[in-house]
Amino acid sequence: MIEVYHNNSCSKSRNAVDILNEKGIDFSIRNYIDQPLNLDEIQRLHQLLNVPFIDMVRTDEPVYNKLFGSTTPMENELQQALVQHPVLLQRPIVVNGEKAVIARPPERVLEVI
Repeated sequence: MIEVYHNNSCSKSRNAVDILNEKGIDFSIRNYIDQPLNLDEIQRLHQLLNVPFIDMVRTDEPVYNKLFGSTTPMENELQQALVQHPVLLQRPIVVNGEKAVIARPPERVLEVI
């Protein structure tokens, strides 16, 4: 089953969910702000996405600047930041089995269905 890592306050995340609904696709939603990911889940998403780790992180969030400023964080620092500050996770992330995508733009959700 498709799982959407979703933040309802994000228009792109809402748009990805709308696309799945319009296509009649069954999916589940995980609001990762209310149900933060643990380190194992973050590492698993990273494997599925197959992108540089920094691409999973919202570097424009104020908490990112507060944590790292102008320094370049190591991957393990980014992982811990995502565990402690779930708002830093890019959104939406859509997973279908062994395929995953950061659905930015939202139409990228179609790549995994």
